[in-house]
Amino acid sequence: MNLTITSRATLANGVQIPYLGLGVFKADPGGEARMAVRRALEIGYRHVDTAAIYHNEADVGVAIRDSSIPREDIFVTTKLWNRDHGRDRAIRACRDSLGRLGLDYVDLYLVHWPVKGVRRDTWRGMVTLLRDGLCRAIGVSNYTVRHLAELLDDDHEVVPAVNQVEFNPFLYQRELLAFCRERGIQLEAYSPLARGKKLDHPVLRDVAARYAVTPAQVMIRWALQHDLVVIPKSVNPDRLAENAGVFGFSIGADDMARLDALDEGLRLSWDPSDAP
Repeated sequence: MNLTITSRATLANGVQIPYLGLGVFKADPGGEARMAVRRALEIGYRHVDTAAIYHNEADVGVAIRDSSIPREDIFVTTKLWNRDHGRDRAIRACRDSLGRLGLDYVDLYLVHWPVKGVRRDTWRGMVTLLRDGLCRAIGVSNYTVRHLAELLDDDHEVVPAVNQVEFNPFLYQRELLAFCRERGIQLEAYSPLARGKKLDHPVLRDVAARYAVTPAQVMIRWALQHDLVVIPKSVNPDRLAENAGVFGFSIGADDMARLDALDEGLRLSWDPSDAP
């Protein structure tokens, strides 16, 4: 898989999304979030993922505007929080996020969580936002196969372009990945490093040694080789560079199989499995 830091996946509607992005979950509003985004852009990242609930959209916007990079070259994702479900509320929430970001549009707008009873009406609002040009693509986050099937069964003209979920070798969601591939939904991995909890695992360390890279780089590369978009989070400049240094090697088939076998259903974030 011949990828570079500029490589992009093509979504179902033709929009291109960088395979590597920066997640800013838990990046403190203000200087920390701004520094992380600025440094990431300097390194070569062209994809930043935020959310209304992160309370740092404004800082993401400042860092983007302060850069010398044309807006159209930076892919920006934000997300609709749970209290803003419903068609009209979703439209207002997106406009509010754009105001905080200081942008005319976002490249991807996601439903952050499959809230019971309102998510179908919410999707109608998402489609309106897409058609009005306030976002270039729309999708969902934390949706299981069941939640996606419900949405697809409604026979909407627009299906989610992306499903962003927790995904790493220790939470290898095979069924969800296959379902999304069959329906042209790009799967995107948050917490691809399992929050650092497994970096000392002997298989990870052995594979990393074989390729003269770090365990974190192995985990990110593993996700890329499963054709996932990956958004590791860090505010540490050295780790930002480390996470971007995954394009000079490729994991062989036997080692990919060893990594695939690490799955233990480990969830360190929200578990949507029982979300009604």
